[in-house]
Amino acid sequence: MSPEVCGLLLAGGQSRRMGGGDKCLRVLAGRTLLDRIIERARPQVQQLVLNANGDPARFESFSLPVEADHIAGFAGPLAGILTGMEWAAEHAPACSWLISFATDAPFFPENLVTRLLEVQQQEKADIVCAASGGRDHPVFALWPVKLAAALRFAMEKEDLRKVDVFTARYRLARAVWPTEPFDPFFNANRPEDWAQAERLLAVGAT
Repeated sequence: MSPEVCGLLLAGGQSRRMGGGDKCLRVLAGRTLLDRIIERARPQVQQLVLNANGDPARFESFSLPVEADHIAGFAGPLAGILTGMEWAAEHAPACSWLISFATDAPFFPENLVTRLLEVQQQEKADIVCAASGGRDHPVFALWPVKLAAALRFAMEKEDLRKVDVFTARYRLARAVWPTEPFDPFFNANRPEDWAQAERLLAVGAT
């Protein structure tokens, strides 16, 4: 656990490709996807907050603070990142960093935070994102909480919605993971992905 890092679980989307609803509350091999995500994320961070819109009561059993997007209109992952930054600034002032976790990727690395922090220190980066298979995963990234005001300005005054447009303004570094024996950032976006996740769990993927 890093004392300087607050964790943000991104569950504010509308899950259209899974037919709507809360994808993270679907059951995967006997447990909700969110249960699996929390189990991997909680040991890596000082505090953990869930970004989700709608009635927060549906997440009561997880014993986490739930924060809706601070920008209205389902403005995408950046709205969740801003929400996490502003929540951390108010409720976890000892945390200078925010790490975002997607809640549809049950196999993300158990050393994710450690690796991202190492790369940040090595490259003196402003933002560090995970990468695998030649692809960036900006929903798994390390963000400085101090960028909250700049991100809010970009979203409110410039109508900025694309993560890569925002990160291009800063020194971005990447922490790269191998994709064998499986991609740790595999995400269950569609019903066929869900079946693949169950197969991976059946053969002992962790």
